[in-house]
Amino acid sequence: MSELNDPRVFFAAERTLLAWNRTSLTLMAFGFVIERFGLFVHILSLHKSEPLQRGFSFWVGLAFILLGAFASLAAITQYRRVLRTLKPVEIPEGYRVNLGVFINWVVAVLGIALCVYLFVYGSGL
Repeated sequence: MSELNDPRVFFAAERTLLAWNRTSLTLMAFGFVIERFGLFVHILSLHKSEPLQRGFSFWVGLAFILLGAFASLAAITQYRRVLRTLKPVEIPEGYRVNLGVFINWVVAVLGIALCVYLFVYGSGL
């Protein structure tokens, strides 16, 4: 239990949650760029008649997208652990503590959905 009785502790935890949210979004965006890089190389290649293969960039890109989604889920877990240690006086009255959690859930679900989409439809032109 926190003994500080200071709402700044809660806000610091929320800032950390949102920093992890930005990190997970960055990892997912980077993964998408890597995944699409294989398509870009195929378009520029001299052998355009060959079918597009799922190469190294495809799998590394998907791994980064999944890493971003799981980072978002891990941030939710850590944030909730911190919230359990806080006293009610440390959370401002009427403040919605789960808005950041909701945003992270949406980011994680969309990241996983993007991975599924790219895995099923991603290798076609």
